[in-house]
Amino acid sequence: MKKHNYKLSEHLLFIIPSLIGIFLFMTPVPTDDGMTIPIAVLAEWVQDKLAGQLSFIMMLIIVITAILSVWGKLMGDKLNRTPFFKQLLNVSPFWTITRVAAAVFAVMVYYRLGPEAIHGPDTGQLLLDDLLHVLFAVFLFAGLFLPLLMNYGLLDLFGTLMKKVMRPLFRLPGRSSVDSLASWVGDGTIGVLLTSKQYEDGYYTKREAAIIGTTFSVVSITFTLVVINQVELGYMFVPFYLTVLAAGLVAALIMPRIPPLSSKPNTYINEAWGDIEEDVPEGYNSLTYGYKKAIDQAKKESDVFKFFKEGGQNILDMWMGVAPVVMAIGLVALIIATYTPIFTWLGIPFIPLLELMQVPFAEAASETILVGFADMFLPSILATPIEADITRFIIAALSVTQLIYMSEVGGLLLGSKIPVSIKDLFIIFILRTIITLPVIVLIAHMLF
Repeated sequence: MKKHNYKLSEHLLFIIPSLIGIFLFMTPVPTDDGMTIPIAVLAEWVQDKLAGQLSFIMMLIIVITAILSVWGKLMGDKLNRTPFFKQLLNVSPFWTITRVAAAVFAVMVYYRLGPEAIHGPDTGQLLLDDLLHVLFAVFLFAGLFLPLLMNYGLLDLFGTLMKKVMRPLFRLPGRSSVDSLASWVGDGTIGVLLTSKQYEDGYYTKREAAIIGTTFSVVSITFTLVVINQVELGYMFVPFYLTVLAAGLVAALIMPRIPPLSSKPNTYINEAWGDIEEDVPEGYNSLTYGYKKAIDQAKKESDVFKFFKEGGQNILDMWMGVAPVVMAIGLVALIIATYTPIFTWLGIPFIPLLELMQVPFAEAASETILVGFADMFLPSILATPIEADITRFIIAALSVTQLIYMSEVGGLLLGSKIPVSIKDLFIIFILRTIITLPVIVLIAHMLF
């Protein structure tokens, strides 16, 4: 075994920030509303303190982003001197138009202007007065403290330890296990943000980033509790969550092996970056080599100013890059779901399948199957009047395992650098539905 004489301060530089990161992002803590993570507690506290101002603050952020994006387009190469602002503001024409549309929508919703379809309680208000409050607060703390998980060696340690599990099962590098865990215990949005940053920094290929973002940005324990309570089956939370995990695992094994994910190029964001070394050289085992890599990484991070600068850039990136996408695309999806029969029509082909699987109230259930693409919570709301417990259970579990919904994770993925299109997301959503539905129905029949 090779020996390395690291100083105590070098060990602590890895251990202390990493333990703080694990505590903030991955440690369940009890609250009045059930188990959550410290980042979510901090976010909740900010939401309570700024409750009356957050809609205005988010409208302001979205409007300023739109103005600066138009200015960034006009400035062009003059932004080259500040690479961070260049990539944040000088976006493609499509995203510039999206940001401008988001600003118009945000103003209309805040001041209740124009048709109710835009600013109604089930559409614009749901986004600006509810979801964007959560995103503001989560982004504030997740962005600031994300470097604790990413920069101080924790990913290097996990990457080496988990390679033997993640690579053969899911075709992913070991370090992606941290993204998955942060999503699972914390929030799907945190998983997407962590994955996006890792991809931009050259640690994941396009294919790996797309797989992690669409397969492992799982819904938090907290949100699944909200979903099962909405369908009045809160007492079944444990079997419900185990069902979600089983169906999600089956999807995670299959999805990376079929298009569109399997057809994504296995190249990095910058072709100059090479493969990230997770193999263990001679003289080490997985733990000792992972620990060595972790300390070597932590030694590079001793500048407090750099930590806060990077955290601040993360926050701006999330507020200005993601919030407008959620506002624009999420609103369009919610309007379609609320005011048109499109999702009902799309659900018709599922009626014979549900009847074949002996799901009671198959017609009512079919209307909920694809509406989750707009927002994950919609299926549970629509399922509430259905009288059969088993049907409500199936709808709730399916809505969680479908994973891709435009009002949050879908919007975040499109707003990030992760290489997925809206067409990719819809195909992935349909495939996840087809894969997880039989698993959920089978378990439901065993439970009821």
